[in-house]
Amino acid sequence: MRLYLVQHGQAKTEDEDPLRPLTDQGVEDVVRVAHLALGHIGVGPGRVVHSGKTRARQTAEIWSGLIGCGVEEADELGPNDDPTVWGERLQETAHDLMVVGHLPHLGRLAGLLLTGAADRPVVRFRPGGLVALERTDAGWTVGAVLPPDGL
Repeated sequence: MRLYLVQHGQAKTEDEDPLRPLTDQGVEDVVRVAHLALGHIGVGPGRVVHSGKTRARQTAEIWSGLIGCGVEEADELGPNDDPTVWGERLQETAHDLMVVGHLPHLGRLAGLLLTGAADRPVVRFRPGGLVALERTDAGWTVGAVLPPDGL
């Protein structure tokens, strides 16, 4: 099973827009990373889930549009939500999945899956970037890290 963790793209500040939609640069970054991921690492989850916040929903919609899969809002993906909820859900998940969310939640989830400790940072997330994890018989491994810059 492959898990694709995507931090939402760069968003407007709360002063600019309280809903915090993606900036033009945020959209460009997400599209760039998505095209690279589709072309080089074969990203192809059956569904994309997001936190429900505008910036995460927009990021998820970009990805799902390019992949051609379903997108839906899911609970417990907020910035400060407990990552153990998704850690447990992923143990029961057999199909590839993309989770679009926020820091620090995504970083804590990656730490939990890779080391067993949510408070152990193991990978650096960037707005619009992707971290691909793979569950093997021996546990979770990092398959790819695609930041929006330096591609």
